[in-house]
Amino acid sequence: MFSAVAATGRKRRGEGHTRRDEILHAAKELFLEQGYDSTTIRKIADRVGISAPALYLYFKDKEALMLALCDQTFGHLIEAINEIEKTVSDPLQRVRRFGEAYARFGLTHPDEYRLIFMGAHIPESLRKIGHRMPTDDPTRPGVGGAMVFSRLVAILNQVEASSVKLRYPADTCAELCWMGIHGVVAAMIMKPDFPWSNRDLLIEGMLDMVAKGIVRGA
Repeated sequence: MFSAVAATGRKRRGEGHTRRDEILHAAKELFLEQGYDSTTIRKIADRVGISAPALYLYFKDKEALMLALCDQTFGHLIEAINEIEKTVSDPLQRVRRFGEAYARFGLTHPDEYRLIFMGAHIPESLRKIGHRMPTDDPTRPGVGGAMVFSRLVAILNQVEASSVKLRYPADTCAELCWMGIHGVVAAMIMKPDFPWSNRDLLIEGMLDMVAKGIVRGA
């Protein structure tokens, strides 16, 4: 029995999620170390200590791994949005808190951020649809980014419903919010030793600029 388990890499009943997490962690490390194109399923399996056929029990190919890593990363942001919606009632303040949570996540998880938001490889299933993927099925691989985006659009619609007028459609405002905060986060991750004046103030200042840019009369 032990030999069979060792040969296939299959976990005991109820422990499959731990193997899945091990595979995702190994894939993330190798994608960052060697690049997506240079990483093979064999290399990932070797790092986990299982056979390639055993890995295929969990993920059918590299793209499935990349999509799972995307969803894992966006899952953290969805948790942050849930908490913001529980604790903050003002819609415009929710947008700001979302920006703060996004920046905080990126700076505390730079490896995940580089891989998902700054990497050259975009899974084929996301290449042309991206954050506009339908969100009717939350289990669809790669849907995490679209779910985060739709939640931000919903908050911006709440902003306009509260009698605060947006300069642009809500989806355009959501993209502008992301572009602004992403620029700050990416710069700090790419240049960690650069003598930035004050990271907290730079994030706060960008949030101010975004708010003034998307709200009429701000």
